[in-house]
Amino acid sequence: MKDPVTGLFDRQQFLHILEQEINEANEHRTTIGLLVADIRAFSRINRTHGYSCGDRTLQAFADILSRICRSQDQAARIGDNLFALILPGIMNSGHAELAAFKIQRLLDVPIQLEHETIHCTANIGIALCPDHATGPDILLREAEDALQRARQADQPVYVAETRNDDEISDVWDIELELQDSIKESRLHAWLQPKVSLTTGKPTGAEALVRWDSPGRGLCPPDVFIPVAESTGFIKPLTTWMLNSALRLSSGWTKQWGELEVSVNIPPRILEQPDFSDLVMSTWELWKPAGIRLCLEILEQSFTGDTASVFSKLKTLRDEGIKIAIDDFGTGYSSLAYFRDIPADQLKIDRSFVQGLLDDRANANIVSLVIDLAHRFGLSVVAEGVEDRKTLAMLQKMGCDSVQGFVFSRPMPANEFESWLRDYRGIRSPAAVVLAK
Repeated sequence: MKDPVTGLFDRQQFLHILEQEINEANEHRTTIGLLVADIRAFSRINRTHGYSCGDRTLQAFADILSRICRSQDQAARIGDNLFALILPGIMNSGHAELAAFKIQRLLDVPIQLEHETIHCTANIGIALCPDHATGPDILLREAEDALQRARQADQPVYVAETRNDDEISDVWDIELELQDSIKESRLHAWLQPKVSLTTGKPTGAEALVRWDSPGRGLCPPDVFIPVAESTGFIKPLTTWMLNSALRLSSGWTKQWGELEVSVNIPPRILEQPDFSDLVMSTWELWKPAGIRLCLEILEQSFTGDTASVFSKLKTLRDEGIKIAIDDFGTGYSSLAYFRDIPADQLKIDRSFVQGLLDDRANANIVSLVIDLAHRFGLSVVAEGVEDRKTLAMLQKMGCDSVQGFVFSRPMPANEFESWLRDYRGIRSPAAVVLAK
């Protein structure tokens, strides 16, 4: 689709084209340049000269982009005064910089409108595939980060930081190995128990993905999840995790009553229009007896279109699915979350929990968060609990549940089933005496 003001591609079509170009570049191992540019002080142009002059300025900037485009290049308007230019088949960042500085030179000539002369300047951020990312979402993010650095440094052009050749090669290798990992049963859902500090009983487990790589062995998520996010594999991976977690939990013992299985939802998945349908279709497929599904949402998921995210989460909560805010305190905490967010549970990040005994500030933060969450009807889970003294302090503070090595490391599904059957609980919750 085309932007009605400039006639360039709009954001939706731009993202579609970018994904196609990146797939082509990754297949043939060629390089793509992505330029993201914004018109500086554009709001002042609107205020001073009127919105019609603002539109004419956008059209003039679009014309500049069209003038420097080669036949294979694609230009788009992706925001109010934000533009993008895709440069396939370039050799290196120098070629992208040449295009960026050509835009700057053309802007040196004032834009002549019918009754106005507009002096227009721009900042431009540059990112390359594969130097900075091998997927459309991450490449766009890198270019926008470079644009932000250009603004902060008051520079006309800024290039994202480049990874070395070994890093690029490793990313490509991981990407190729991941493509067939589901079909070859190389992905595994491991489980880490959660235990109530009130009853001493298990409340469920968090499902965590592990990858059995042919060349690397069993890999933790921090090795391959960033690659999955940058290459578009994160959606099938998340779908697989939802299905696996619900399937595995259907075999859990019923001796502890209703249990909860938690699955992490990446911010990029939460942003997608079909997110709610994806979750609900998976839930309706399995719906294991005595199990509740809990979606763990990272706090940074609320930095974009908050209204849309909240609407999706409310829809899911209305269907009986629990929502937990993961890694709370490490992102963009706001008291408004407690008032507005459709959530049931808050997870305190391990960075606060592990410093609980030695850092008074950490202890105060944890105590405050627990009290505040309870006032708004949220239960609290502390993750990263590794010793009994920390467990006792959390219980004294009124924390509801804990998760960490003090009970168990993440383990394969069959081992978790055994752990669940054999677990004897906290014999004396008040004293926090652990079963041997």
